[in-house]
Amino acid sequence: MDFLPTELQKYVESHTSPETELLRRINRETHLNILKPRMLSGHLQGRVLAMLTHMIRPRYILEIGTYTGYSALCMAEGMQPDGKLVTIEVNEELANLTQAYFAESPFDQQIDFHIGDAQEIIPTLSYTWDMVFVDANKETYPEYFELILPQLRSGGFMIIDNVLWSGKVTTDDQKDKATASIKAFNQMVHDHPGVENVLFPIRDGLMVLRKI
Repeated sequence: MDFLPTELQKYVESHTSPETELLRRINRETHLNILKPRMLSGHLQGRVLAMLTHMIRPRYILEIGTYTGYSALCMAEGMQPDGKLVTIEVNEELANLTQAYFAESPFDQQIDFHIGDAQEIIPTLSYTWDMVFVDANKETYPEYFELILPQLRSGGFMIIDNVLWSGKVTTDDQKDKATASIKAFNQMVHDHPGVENVLFPIRDGLMVLRKI
């Protein structure tokens, strides 16, 4: 869901740095060939992620929810030269396509791509994360948060996608489990004494938090 009027959205994107040719192709081919292309971060959100990584200069990045690799490649742009980006995707049908995109990029040797359940894989990883991006099963967001926070360095950042859930977070429909889960997660983060947070109304909502 776009929260800005169409013409204003176009203006914003036209005054945002362009995608690389590879990202533009991933964007186009994902929309043409892959189920639920709305899951792709896309131009504006991708440039936001790239800008944040250039600002943070992370050495170790964790991503939960690779999809076709667009967001991972955006974040890799600002990673330190000796950095590592670990990305986890549960859908093995996307693995070959995504790996091929990574292989075309300048960051292939820095990306560690896993297929499987993030809740099982994360405890096996020994990194201290500088930056984490979560864009996966929305009802599992609280579990991801609790699992990752101890591995996030003090002053490190976690970014969580889709926290406005197409605007449904402003409704009181208790029968919509996904919306109720997102609302509970947003409140949990907001009330947590160990983090500072800002909810940005970018695309479908980005929760950006810093570990204190």
